[in-house]
Amino acid sequence: MMCLRLLPLLLFAVAAAPASAQDVTLTQLENVRFAYAQVLRVTPVYQTLTATAMVETCTPDPEDEDVGSRLSRVVGAVRGVLGRQPEEPEEAGKRDCTVVPVRREFQRPIAYDVDYIYKGSKYRSRLAEDPGNRLRIRIGVTPVVSSNREN
Repeated sequence: MMCLRLLPLLLFAVAAAPASAQDVTLTQLENVRFAYAQVLRVTPVYQTLTATAMVETCTPDPEDEDVGSRLSRVVGAVRGVLGRQPEEPEEAGKRDCTVVPVRREFQRPIAYDVDYIYKGSKYRSRLAEDPGNRLRIRIGVTPVVSSNREN
């Protein structure tokens, strides 16, 4: 019994559905496509960073300047590494050592200025990565709608 009461309602809903679907117009938001442009030049953009490190500097003892003492220091160091002879603790006392700050500058790339050509026109963009020889570009076409009618 319940099905017989719902049957006219169901038929009306089915008959109305195609009419409402025909009234709907879909509008594309943008006309977009993708293409590749030829890269002409890539120029890295650098950031300069400075760092200060504390470095121990020692002034050599005048008696360590001769070749014989240098050779004996090298031989003593090799023996100390091999475990045959421990390094002499008094050698550190012969030199005058101080800790001084040393400032160093270094650069790192943070971006890339890319010159590229597409259909005869040259463009420049700043990118986070080096694109290589080809650059994928997005081409979008949107009409200009003005409030004044220009004929």
